[in-house]
Amino acid sequence: MSDSILYARAFWGLMVRDISVLRREFIAFMVRTVMNPLMFVFVFTYLFPKMGQDFQNARGISFGTLILPGLVAVAIFVQGIMGVALPLSFEIGSTREIEDRVMSPLPVSLVAIEKIVFSSLQSVVAALVVFPMIYFIPATPVHVHVNSWTVLIGNVLLASLASGAVGLTIGTIVKPQHIALMFGVVVVPVTFFGCVYYPWAALHSVRWLQIAVLINPLVYMSEGLRIALTPEAPHMPVWATLAALLLCVGLLGYTGVRGFLNRVLS
Repeated sequence: MSDSILYARAFWGLMVRDISVLRREFIAFMVRTVMNPLMFVFVFTYLFPKMGQDFQNARGISFGTLILPGLVAVAIFVQGIMGVALPLSFEIGSTREIEDRVMSPLPVSLVAIEKIVFSSLQSVVAALVVFPMIYFIPATPVHVHVNSWTVLIGNVLLASLASGAVGLTIGTIVKPQHIALMFGVVVVPVTFFGCVYYPWAALHSVRWLQIAVLINPLVYMSEGLRIALTPEAPHMPVWATLAALLLCVGLLGYTGVRGFLNRVLS
């Protein structure tokens, strides 16, 4: 049996193992995926319009339409991070399960890549779960038009892989006892400055911030989905979002794999 076939079988074996664990914890997965977007959508796009406090931008685009791509993006982003960083902190820390994983007939770098791929699968599921909720709950109509299925699928896949790479990087850099603190210090600011609740173009009046947020991968996830789902809203050029997400996957994936190798092999 060639090495490539052996590696493929071992890689798939790790995926099946992780999928089995996810099936047993599916309710917890759904709760952490749905809760934050559900509360935000209910308050700002259902409750506020019912109280006569609807939000629309200068083009007459409803708030629900404006934030739908951003909330799908943040579901992908948060789930991608949680799908890697939290399990990895336990595997490296208390359970030492990581020792069993690296004993599989796979190069250690492929064990790290499997974590990114599996978390990206969770991110895609999160997007599929959150999308109908964001579409149907708002009291005002949400206008979604898939401008290009190729752009939509490409952005979802790249955003999912980039989120998994971010999770792997965080999971290998942050100590297990500080992993919960990381969500308050890193994830919350990244979310609020990730163009989730407003398009990037709307920051033109605060030019320094508009430039500073370009280091945030969530910006390109939100803008990419805005291009694909609500093209009437202001958005970045499609080439910019795809190129930035490819760069994030490559750079953060490399950083995460190197960090994984250092933590596991040291």
